[in-house]
Amino acid sequence: MSVIPFDQRDGLIWFDGEFIPWGDAKVHIMSHAFHYGSAVFEGVRAYNGNIFELHKHSERLINSGRILDFEVPYTAEELDNACIEALNKSGFKDAYIRPLAWRGSEQMGVSAQNTKIHTMIAVWEWPSYFSPEAREKGIAMKTSKWKRPAPDTAPIESKAIGLYMICTLSKHEAEKAGYNDALMLDWRGQVAEGTGANIFLMKDGEINTPIPDCFLNGITRQTVMELARLRGYTINERVIMPEELPEFDEIFVTGTAAEVTAVGKIDDLEYKVGPITRQLREDYENLVSGTADIQQTAT
Repeated sequence: MSVIPFDQRDGLIWFDGEFIPWGDAKVHIMSHAFHYGSAVFEGVRAYNGNIFELHKHSERLINSGRILDFEVPYTAEELDNACIEALNKSGFKDAYIRPLAWRGSEQMGVSAQNTKIHTMIAVWEWPSYFSPEAREKGIAMKTSKWKRPAPDTAPIESKAIGLYMICTLSKHEAEKAGYNDALMLDWRGQVAEGTGANIFLMKDGEINTPIPDCFLNGITRQTVMELARLRGYTINERVIMPEELPEFDEIFVTGTAAEVTAVGKIDDLEYKVGPITRQLREDYENLVSGTADIQQTAT
């Protein structure tokens, strides 16, 4: 199946406060962001015409920029309104929304205080990040050789584009080996996350998840943890070592793109798509579709 390149699509992109034709949304090759990675972004989902947790994403974009020492030139409310208008103009009901802020071309070199900060929002149709078949039987993950950096070596609380370079390398390596995604450890050798999703591991009816001290505490991660607490599950945020992986009964990953996706395999270890995964996946799908009716229960 052929895929239309992203620079050749139809529609409009919100670019520095106004809508312009998709094909006209261009950035000069001498932009600081292109040379030094000085850009931040968000991934946001719309379901049935409603954008899920939009304000949290807008606030995080602004905070990410501040961590990279620049100010996104719009308030969270202005970004919210621009995202809503961009979605409406796209004509899509179920879509992926990509806000991005970056340093321009006014200055070249490591220093970039004099660059203009640009902002754009694009919307496109994007179904499940993983194929329906992979989501149903569980994706296969391969442990990456690349490690999540220590918090004093990278701006780990920013959704900065440069932090995803090792994710691309890890995912390419995994896909070449026949896997869907990579499992990333951190600089200490502890289980961290996938290349674009947080990870949850079940054992004896309890949910375990790594402490987000060197990776993003994802908005979907936080949402699923709230849903799990409503169901009465015990959640343990703790250090998880790869040596523990054979002990878990079921595993899933969460993210705006990944949503709630079961893991069926990590390296040579296989896992079932179990009841906790299925329940929380259903709860999440009901929540984002606006049909949630979850009562607090004991498990």
